[in-house]
Amino acid sequence: MPMSPDLRETSHRRLNPLRGDWVVVSPHRTQRPWQGRREAVATDAQPRHDPGCYLCAGNLRANGARNPDYRSTFAFDNDFAALKSDAGDARFEDGLMVAEAESGVCRVICFSPRHDLTLARMGPAGIVPVVEAFVAQARELGARADVRSVQAFENRGEIMGCSNPHPHGQVWASRHEPNELVAETASQAAHFARHGRPMLADYLARELALGERIVFENECFACLVPFWATWPFETMLLPKRPLGALDDLDAGDVAALAAALSELTIRYDNLFETSFPYSMGFHQRPADGAPHPEWTLHAHFYPPLLRSASVKKFMVGFEMLGSPQRDITPEAAAGRLRALPATHYLDRAAPAP
Repeated sequence: MPMSPDLRETSHRRLNPLRGDWVVVSPHRTQRPWQGRREAVATDAQPRHDPGCYLCAGNLRANGARNPDYRSTFAFDNDFAALKSDAGDARFEDGLMVAEAESGVCRVICFSPRHDLTLARMGPAGIVPVVEAFVAQARELGARADVRSVQAFENRGEIMGCSNPHPHGQVWASRHEPNELVAETASQAAHFARHGRPMLADYLARELALGERIVFENECFACLVPFWATWPFETMLLPKRPLGALDDLDAGDVAALAAALSELTIRYDNLFETSFPYSMGFHQRPADGAPHPEWTLHAHFYPPLLRSASVKKFMVGFEMLGSPQRDITPEAAAGRLRALPATHYLDRAAPAP
């Protein structure tokens, strides 16, 4: 049944079944005045090729290596990797103080040789090689005996700490499952043990039936604002058929996922008519060789913008010390995103005089 009107108007909390924790929702706070920080809005157009960019085709990178004259996607080992493959097996334990070596591989994937593009400006056909690159990296790295988890992600925009505007993402493969994956694996396994079905398949079926948090869907994927969303315009991409990992995608899935990534990022840009920042990433089953029937591949998008291109959501105070909190209800956020056109605002024809 649809959301109770009471929950649209008064403070309440919602359970995130993937993590087993709660988010506080305060819809009445959308009326509060804002006198806080306003972010600078990037307006400078980027060149097609920047001779000073470490990621552009043919350029020197910071470590002295030269990029090839690539024409599509280009992947390479991160020159400043957070994880080292030769980290060893050292372990330290002194009561409550425990540390151990964490090995892994970190790679960069340049989405396009064009320095001036984003996913929102590449079109579905241009994004297909990006999805294919994520799939190839997940398959290769996930097959390694020293890898338990493969995480593909993108940080978009300076506001998200992105160090280079060239369109690119990363893939980190680690010896152990990171915290988010540990929590999601445990929750999905518990649901599967109780019901014999994947949690996110059950969840998507319910959301498709209700419709109020669905942003859009295509033949293979649905985009929605989760019932438990934390960030103002947070979304998830979920497959309509059983898929547990990126390397389960067939050619049709790849094309449909590329189309979904294109449409979602276009709608994000259209929301405040700006190049929309976010952190996004794919969560998939552990790379331990087990079948993990409880797992459903999905992508999380966490954009920070709240009211406009210059006002962001800060996770501070109660959010850091107690529970996450949001003002805009997920239903309202989904409605705003759903109402936006799927044509980029920069491509709309000027009105006739």
